[in-house]
Amino acid sequence: MATTATFTLTSADIAGDPVNVSKTATCTKAGATTDLDQTTGLNRVHLRSTTNKVLLAANAEGNDLSAKVYIINKATDPTLYLTVTINAQTIGKLYAGDWMFIPWSQTDTSADIEVAATNWTASTGDIPVEYALFHEDTDFLTNA
Repeated sequence: MATTATFTLTSADIAGDPVNVSKTATCTKAGATTDLDQTTGLNRVHLRSTTNKVLLAANAEGNDLSAKVYIINKATDPTLYLTVTINAQTIGKLYAGDWMFIPWSQTDTSADIEVAATNWTASTGDIPVEYALFHEDTDFLTNA
């Protein structure tokens, strides 16, 4: 069975005209046509502070193999969002219900993927975050 990711974007008025885009990508091993066959499974953390939390830690030995990361902000309060960073660089924000699916290279020992709650206070409750790593090797990958 193929390891695939499908993205569909539809809007009646995003660009003044209707937009309907659907793309499917087969997730393959580096330099091959063989499907990715490993996963961390779907994991969940609950953010209860604005401190960065490591979701996936790069390993000092690293590797140059294929890996894809899925992260979703499961909050229902639209004012609660996450800041996502890699190697201390902000790559984006995920608002309530937003998700991302990106390639990830573990060759940089500082390439940890971290999330931090933004606009969070103790009275707002936690922000549930789900994530998964799809990859081709387990020798060098570590979960935080």
